[in-house]
Amino acid sequence: MATKQIGDVILDVQNISLSFGGVKALTDISFDVREHEVRSIIGPNGAGKSSMLNCINGVYSPQQGAITFRGQKFSHMDSHQVATMGIGRTFQSLALFKGMSVIDNIMTGRNLRIKSNLFLQALRIGPAQREEEQHREFVEHIIDFLEIQAHRKTPVGQLPYGLQKRVDLGRALAMEPQLLLLDEPMAGMNVEEKQDMCRFVLDVNEEFGTTIVLIEHDMGVVMDISDRVVVLDYGKKIGDGSPDEVRTNPDVISAYLGTGH
Repeated sequence: MATKQIGDVILDVQNISLSFGGVKALTDISFDVREHEVRSIIGPNGAGKSSMLNCINGVYSPQQGAITFRGQKFSHMDSHQVATMGIGRTFQSLALFKGMSVIDNIMTGRNLRIKSNLFLQALRIGPAQREEEQHREFVEHIIDFLEIQAHRKTPVGQLPYGLQKRVDLGRALAMEPQLLLLDEPMAGMNVEEKQDMCRFVLDVNEEFGTTIVLIEHDMGVVMDISDRVVVLDYGKKIGDGSPDEVRTNPDVISAYLGTGH
């Protein structure tokens, strides 16, 4: 990790506040993400972590504040626009097409990259056929990278949970995102599956050069793979820094141990 070149700030979250009715989900949250880092967002249940990701990728529009990605500032942006800018996302609940094969699920992540019109795609002629072959080649590379070659043609619904999570990661990678938001990629996994997923997250960061923002409950995982960590509690930021700084922050300790509640 020490030899990795961390670049300039590519995502700047400025004074984000989000409410649902009278309930404040996020209050005046600011932090940044640097190119090529693994940036974790942690906090107890209900801290506002997923709400924060939903603001970054356009699912929610915050009432206050703005988000700047590669110099482009936005306060209201839909998910498609955010994806077009180069921000990819996985979700806690797997939104995979269970009846479709692994390769076809990952191919759906290429939709933003497909240039030819639907009519030519349907007929698979000329440029559309060549384009599809190129996209399939890219998807095969992801399948190799994630070590799921043996399951290429298997309907996703027949795979064990840990492998379904890998397919979900593959679909997000198929977009070729510059910034990848991972919402609890290791939730529900056993120790071995978690170790595999940790390795893939680090490999994506190093080999693809993808910047990663990660929500994760397993503190051991967070401390092992993160460059920097931001800590939320009850929708407020209570800590931000290196894993060591966060680990010894009294506010963070009290939030996790419950002494402050």
